[in-house]
Amino acid sequence: MPGKNESGELLLTRVVNAPRELVWKVYTEEKHLLQWWGPAGMTMMIGKLEFRPGGTFLYGMKGPDGNEMWGKFVYREIIPPSRLVFVVSFTDKNGTITRHPMSPGWPLETLSDTTFEEENGKTKITVRWKAINASEEECKLFDASHMGMNAGMEGTFKQLDAYLGTIQK
Repeated sequence: MPGKNESGELLLTRVVNAPRELVWKVYTEEKHLLQWWGPAGMTMMIGKLEFRPGGTFLYGMKGPDGNEMWGKFVYREIIPPSRLVFVVSFTDKNGTITRHPMSPGWPLETLSDTTFEEENGKTKITVRWKAINASEEECKLFDASHMGMNAGMEGTFKQLDAYLGTIQK
């Protein structure tokens, strides 16, 4: 599409102390996602989880101040237990795509490609994330935000580590 491009990729990796099959479950099942997904300090709400290619994961996050933010994944590719590819967007609570509530120049769509590799009883998670169908300005903002996104995902990964520790005992 003319005038549209893709941004540079943000690459995140994390090794968690849990077998790949378990990590896959906590990434793909509602009861687990409610316990760890999202930024630290936010309470997760799930509007819908249709875990299939073309399906949607509609979720909300409620902050300590009571403010809510909504988003969704639209699953493109699901290869159990090794790969998830999905488009990420901010939405309203009905799943209609909206602008980022705190950053109006944010791309409407980003693409996350997440792989899970078994490593001696642990799991290496690799996330490749980029803006898609975005203007040059939106791509620049996404690319300039990599450090903050990395910090945010670090908090999410810490929650994942803690949650995995509670369900493996």
